[in-house]
Amino acid sequence: MSRNDDDNNVLIYMLAGVGLGAIIGAAAGLLFAPKAGSELRDDLTGKLKELKGRTEDWIGEQRAKRAVDSAVEELGV
Repeated sequence: MSRNDDDNNVLIYMLAGVGLGAIIGAAAGLLFAPKAGSELRDDLTGKLKELKGRTEDWIGEQRAKRAVDSAVEELGV
């Protein structure tokens, strides 16, 4: 197994963990929130947008690291 395969597996597990955490957090919020339904939906929408932004940032960082690693590997450094 190559380093690239390991990186892909890490990315898959990370995204699965983020998704599972988001689902659990949303369910807990629904169960324990003393807010009206519309307020709760607005809060969840905001949190999901924030999570999406963080995930996109993380994916961008990983792609940049992978590009640097590939360039270094090609140069034989």
